[in-house]
This record gives sequence, C-alpha cells and structure tokens, in this order.
Amino acid sequence: MAEQERAPEWVIDPDTPSVARMYDYYLGGKDNFASDRAGAAKILEIAPNVPELARANRAFLGRAVRYLAAAGIRQFLDIGAGLPTQENVHQVARRAAPDSRVVYVDNDPIVLVHARALLQDDDRTGVVQGDMHEPEKILADPGVRALLDFSEPVAVLLLAVLHFVPDDAQARRIVEGFRAPLVPGSHLVISHATSGTMSEDDVREGAEVYRPVTAGSLDLRTPDRIEALFGGLELLPPGVVPLADWRPDPGDAPQPVHPGAGAVCGVARVP
Repeated sequence: MAEQERAPEWVIDPDTPSVARMYDYYLGGKDNFASDRAGAAKILEIAPNVPELARANRAFLGRAVRYLAAAGIRQFLDIGAGLPTQENVHQVARRAAPDSRVVYVDNDPIVLVHARALLQDDDRTGVVQGDMHEPEKILADPGVRALLDFSEPVAVLLLAVLHFVPDDAQARRIVEGFRAPLVPGSHLVISHATSGTMSEDDVREGAEVYRPVTAGSLDLRTPDRIEALFGGLELLPPGVVPLADWRPDPGDAPQPVHPGAGAVCGVARVP
C-alpha cells in the first residue's frame, strides 16, 4: 500500500453510531456495532427500502467504474469510501485495466483499519484519512500525491456522501474543490439520496437519526438540485437518473420501485 503509516486521529467509539458502519449493516455486512444497528433500525422504520438502495448504489459504482476504465481512466479517487466490501473500486477497475491506481479516503477509523489491512501489500492502492469538507487537504495529502498524477485524467467518486452536507453552497464548494485540479478528460461521479415517497415528517425524523453521526444533517435534495452540482461539466447520458437506470448491464431486470427513500446518480466529464 502506497502510504506511510500514521497514527489515527480518532478513537473508535462503539457506542456512537457511524455512517459507514450503518451503511455496512444495510449491505448485510458484519463490521458494525449495536449502536449502528440501533440507528439503522430507526432508519428502516422510516424507509424500509434503504438496504435495496445501498445494493443498487454498489451496483452503480461497478457499472460507472467499468465505464470509466473502458474510457481510458486509470486513476480513481474515492471520497467517503466506506468499509471494504465486495466489488471495491480497485477490484472492478483492474479487471478492465490492471494498471489502475486507486486512493480511498474516509474519516472513519474502522474504515481506515480495515482498508489498510486489506490493501497493505498493494502498491497501486492507497488509503488516506480525510474529511470531504476539506478537499484541498485531501488533494495535498502525500498518500494521494504518491499515487495520483493530476496532470492526467482522474475520476473523483462522491457516492452517497453529499446528502450529508445540508447546505447547497457548501456542497458546491466541496465539489468545486475536488474539481479544481482535474484536467480535461477527468470525470466526476455522484450518487445522492432523495426523499422518494417519504413525507416531510419522515424526512425530518430520518435527519434527526443521522444528526449525531454527521458533521451536519441530512439533505435529500431533488434531482434538479443534484444535477446542479455538476455545473460546468459535461453530464453524460442518460443524465441524473435513478441508480438502476444509469447504463444498466444487458439482462439487468428493471429495478422495482418501493415506497420509501430514493436515490439518483450521474457521471460527468471535465471538458
């Protein structure tokens, strides 16, 4: 793994829920604590289809990375990567392009421990500690710079993280911060939760569940507001669409629409 070992800045607290560990629970993983399961249970009471959305988000990640690798992208920066699971970015990318280089970024100490253990013998994949609210610090991190050459195209992935930024101006600043060093031919990939069929009361209740475990709260933006985050980039067809509708693989069954939360996604190219 192309990174110098550094002491973690955060202590793992099993009594405080974590966004990454709750997401792991939605995916059926086992790297979570009782506090995470309790928080996830409250969300599932409000939106029981969240595990389905989590799986659809992983499937979108795979299709997007395969598309990017086929388009010639060999560098990937995954912001808010979450706990390692099946079909991680480096695994998907390297099946299409064995020379792909990947950096995972997260601020959850358990994510960092697991990812570093998984990738300790991989010199083309790095794991760095970072907060998406500070894109300049992430981009300047020696672990990022050791693997990624920003004079060549890079794909930046912001999957299922921007809905934890409740202020549109701040969300735009985050996206623009990661966009700033990207040369033409680079790509930005975003997936984002929406309210779906949830009532305003349900949305508020869900936001309260996440409030203690995020830097802000939860903003389930409309597709139009999510599309605006791609401002100035070339949004690739089919645009901002539900997760399952972004370039489905041949033979993929149509994704059933269940009551509850929703999620959309898109991929854009730096012109």
